[in-house]
Amino acid sequence: MSNILKHIENKLLNGKLIDFAEALELSEDRIKSEELFNLADQICKKYMGNKVDLCSIINAKSGECSENCKYCAQSGHYNTGVPSYPLIDIREVLALAKENERNGVHRFSIVTSGKSLTNNDFEKVLEMIAALRVETNLKLCASLGSISFERALRLKEAGLSMYHHNIETCKEYYANICDTHTYDDRIHTIKNAKKAGLEVCCGGIIGMGESMEQRIKMAFEIRELGITSIPINILNPIKGTPLEHVEKIEPMEIVRTVSLFRLIIPYASIRYAGGRSALGELQQKSFMAGLNALMVGNYLTTVGNTIPDDVKMIQEIGLEV
Repeated sequence: MSNILKHIENKLLNGKLIDFAEALELSEDRIKSEELFNLADQICKKYMGNKVDLCSIINAKSGECSENCKYCAQSGHYNTGVPSYPLIDIREVLALAKENERNGVHRFSIVTSGKSLTNNDFEKVLEMIAALRVETNLKLCASLGSISFERALRLKEAGLSMYHHNIETCKEYYANICDTHTYDDRIHTIKNAKKAGLEVCCGGIIGMGESMEQRIKMAFEIRELGITSIPINILNPIKGTPLEHVEKIEPMEIVRTVSLFRLIIPYASIRYAGGRSALGELQQKSFMAGLNALMVGNYLTTVGNTIPDDVKMIQEIGLEV
């Protein structure tokens, strides 16, 4: 093991956090992948144990979003052919939530497209949350775009425990991804949710043309926000979006990114979300490189693995769901 890895190991095992310069050094090519993965796995087991957390989502309102995020199939600015539909019926939400719970999912999230919900749709989502709280034992999450402190409070009162709102990328790269709202707008929503007493799930997308250094900056910005649930999405270039021709990043680079996130934020759940099919056989390897959580089932506009297949994959490497 190299000197920098021994130094980081000693620091993290003694409850200290690494700094930006140390993380940058860990990302250098001279650091062997296997040594990086082994250290990340050791730190993951220390902080998170042997269990894998599973969550799932329902795309409860799709398409026609006013924002121009360059990666997004649901933006009304691009012609991507994804289905557009208004807020779905509460019965559909309950049916999928119960099915996912039977398959071993722990957390279920209601996700809607658009910058924010109308008052009428927001009231309907509150009803969904209240019904899910009564009819399931799932932990409940929602991703409803920008929210005020008042709305965050009402979500908390209805039974929501976590709010999801990604920063997507680091602050310095954000203008390359979206200009209909700002990075600071996203931070404002995250702070509203935290102020209301909600946990926050916040991560981003890798493979949008950003550098590894910018991914590290994103990880430190997330750490600064006090986040303990971090989804890592891998860009799936969608035809019709401005990023449709972006070259896909190599699977090994994805796993190295996961390891770096683990070493920067050792106490958080690091979760694969959309796009992980790009990893192929390295999906399992990620669980020995710092990963401890998965979003399972289908995503917003793309298809994922089946939940039983993911459970089998996790159990085959000796981890518990």
